[in-house]
Amino acid sequence: MLKIKLDHVAIGAHAIADAEPMLEVALGGVKAGGHASGPPFGFMQWVYADGGRIEVIFPLGDDGFLHRFLARGGPRVHHVTFKVSSLDAMIERATAMGYGIASQDRSDPYWQEAFLHPKQAQGIVIQLVEAHERPDDSHMPDATEAPGAACVSGPRLTSTSAELARRQWGELMGGNERRSGSALVFAWPDSPLTITVDMDASEEPGPRCIEVTAPRALALPVGPAPKLGTRFVQRP
Repeated sequence: MLKIKLDHVAIGAHAIADAEPMLEVALGGVKAGGHASGPPFGFMQWVYADGGRIEVIFPLGDDGFLHRFLARGGPRVHHVTFKVSSLDAMIERATAMGYGIASQDRSDPYWQEAFLHPKQAQGIVIQLVEAHERPDDSHMPDATEAPGAACVSGPRLTSTSAELARRQWGELMGGNERRSGSALVFAWPDSPLTITVDMDASEEPGPRCIEVTAPRALALPVGPAPKLGTRFVQRP
């Protein structure tokens, strides 16, 4: 059986330093690994109290997909990453449902990936990854090392219809559906993150915010976080 797990949500920004005031200071996250070894981009992840992860990707070099992404719309949510037990099976499933694979990279035997384009995927890039433990992997911080942090519920998005939301996040990506008011919430076994979808036929599909929870009131800006272009909303 094909196993699918929502692993993290990623924000495109200009630099790691742009993310630290929100992801570390306001939310209490702990850096959990990344790289900046060369063009066209680098990344850093932060882990939270429930094991949820937020990633920030930032441009390196003179040109690349992230340079163009930031030039078009500035910093904002870029993608969600799903780890799958078989990338071949996931690609076969997606293409059978009419989804095109925008690109894929099989060069790293420990991290093989493919991408669904946001024009087909409800306004957000979907990264599909078949990951295997590297022989030289060192310990990275996990939820036990971020006990005072907030919990990351996950991204909240807009879709033009419940049918499209169910087709993508349920049928294609294997999420278990439940209702929360008028919204649909999709969850995956072994993942602390969920995807919440509001239906609005008048709005372009795509990310609205990242939702978080905490036992205390968090000092969150009313609008998008400075230099991240992303709203963080504390749920009750």
